Amino acid sequence: MMRTRPLKVALLGCGVVGSEVARIMTTHADDLAARIGAPVELAGIAVRRPGRVREGVPEELITTDATALAKREDIDVAVEVIGGIEPARTLITTAFEHGASVVSANKALLAQDGPALHEAADKYGADLYYEAAVAGAIPLVRPLRESLAGDKVNRVLGIVNGTTNFILDRMESSGAGYSEALDEATALGYAEADPTADVEGFDAAAKAAILAGIAFHTRVGLDEVHREGLTEVTAADIASAKRMGCTVKLLAICERAADGKSVTARVHPAMIPLSHPLASVHEAYNAVFVEAEAAGQLMFYGPGAGGSPTASAVLGDLVSACRNKISGARGPGESAYTQLPVSPMGEVVTRYHISLDVADKPGVLAQCAMVFAEHGVSIDTVRQQGKDGEASLVVVTHRAPDAALSATVEALRKLDTVRGVASIMRVEGE
Repeated sequence: MMRTRPLKVALLGCGVVGSEVARIMTTHADDLAARIGAPVELAGIAVRRPGRVREGVPEELITTDATALAKREDIDVAVEVIGGIEPARTLITTAFEHGASVVSANKALLAQDGPALHEAADKYGADLYYEAAVAGAIPLVRPLRESLAGDKVNRVLGIVNGTTNFILDRMESSGAGYSEALDEATALGYAEADPTADVEGFDAAAKAAILAGIAFHTRVGLDEVHREGLTEVTAADIASAKRMGCTVKLLAICERAADGKSVTARVHPAMIPLSHPLASVHEAYNAVFVEAEAAGQLMFYGPGAGGSPTASAVLGDLVSACRNKISGARGPGESAYTQLPVSPMGEVVTRYHISLDVADKPGVLAQCAMVFAEHGVSIDTVRQQGKDGEASLVVVTHRAPDAALSATVEALRKLDTVRGVASIMRVEGE
């Protein structure tokens, strides 16, 4: 039997995602009520600029007083789609204090203050859901928190930023440079006017921190995620990857150490073989591999951003939070019982693809090979081409500690026969 008293929802923020949430809540009200077991009523919408046209959004619900909306005692669930750290953090905490559960799409805040938000939710007996904070519409947080709760996850590897994937895809398919590909992404609306968060890897790093924390049941701070963007990736890097039968992707990689005593989280460009499923992820799509002990390898694929896809994830969480309100139950909270340390990037075992500009004369290869040997780095393949006194030397290493590989590159730079390091990139997915 359906409950007649409606559950009231406060919408904090009404941009691209918030407007779509409001529209779907209004147009699909009957379906949502049937799925939840009670009517759901949009009780207020907090915005900064009330004069903007928001198609499908009830104007009578608009308010600029977000704090007052979060403090309302009749609110059952607050949906936060403002983004950023403040005022979102204070508004979420305020909603908890006044009895509301919270659904958030705020990856930056959850990566930075997730533990404190979980503690606040526990203190006030509320739920905190955030499926939309990672990979848009792709169900990823819930499978890690719930479906794989009885399994041991060892690795999470994937493309979690659509803007950077679009840029790299265009660089490969058209031969464009980074700047040209970024301009196209901006023109099509995939990149923000200030694309720094995407292209420098901040967005992906926040998602990696969240995923690592859930997957490994430990707290991983944003400052513990190694981060490199794609601004240094060149058309020459893309061409070199093609010659190796690879493509370049910006990857988020979260791993449990082989001995199980530590974890790592990192974001950086990497070459992956064309045979790997991630190599076929094009345009602004996302895809994530989860490797678990019992379940094996799972792949999650779909649109990772945009108003409708992200709103889909928000509404899925809203349904869960509302159902819990009716039954008096609570969803899963933070699981950080393992308290595993996060190893620095230097201890991560990786492979390198290194392209050197060298003098074209006898003994250069042997001299460079000696540097690799001195640093304990084994060479997998090497290719040398020379003409008119100049040559290129391309080396792909076996797996070694990243610190050893970095030290090797620095030592190579000091050789008088090495004119310069044309490119350095990690190799993954093998």
